Amino acid sequence: MFSSPDQFSNATKATFETQMAAMNDLANKALKSVSDLVELNVATIKSSMEHSSAAAQQMLAAKDAQEFFSLTAANAQPNTEKAVEYARHLADITSKAQAEFTKATEIRIAETSRQVTSLIEDLAKSAPAGSENAIAMLKTTMANAHAGYEQMTKAAKQAGVAMEDNLSQATKHFTAATEKPAKAKK
Repeated sequence: MFSSPDQFSNATKATFETQMAAMNDLANKALKSVSDLVELNVATIKSSMEHSSAAAQQMLAAKDAQEFFSLTAANAQPNTEKAVEYARHLADITSKAQAEFTKATEIRIAETSRQVTSLIEDLAKSAPAGSENAIAMLKTTMANAHAGYEQMTKAAKQAGVAMEDNLSQATKHFTAATEKPAKAKK
């Protein structure tokens, strides 16, 4: 099928290099996302510990039960707001990671598709007479795989948009629910 072993070797090498580049790219993106998540969690823990320490000091200084319960209620609202803010940051990190993974995957799929198409064309040029049906079958298989990938990509994008919309709606409802008690106190 190949005119020389070097042709097959070069095609294999190019495919391997593309796959290694893709794995490295995705690994770097994953590490960046994990780093962002760790940074968010460390900042959240630090802030939470500072807030808890200050709240505990205030509650220990309370002169009676009514003041203690008033301080407890007053500290609940900032905790809820911090939880909402944490959820927003987490959603942002997740959304960015998903977008980067999708983009990287699309680039790699396009590159792999281009390489396979080029390989099929090279095969067609050097194929012996009578192998036209096999080459046509390879081209059809490639076209069907590409169409399947396109459908999968559309579905993944729609699922991502739906997830972001649902998270956004949940955050809005949660924020509205936490703001009602705060407004009622004022």
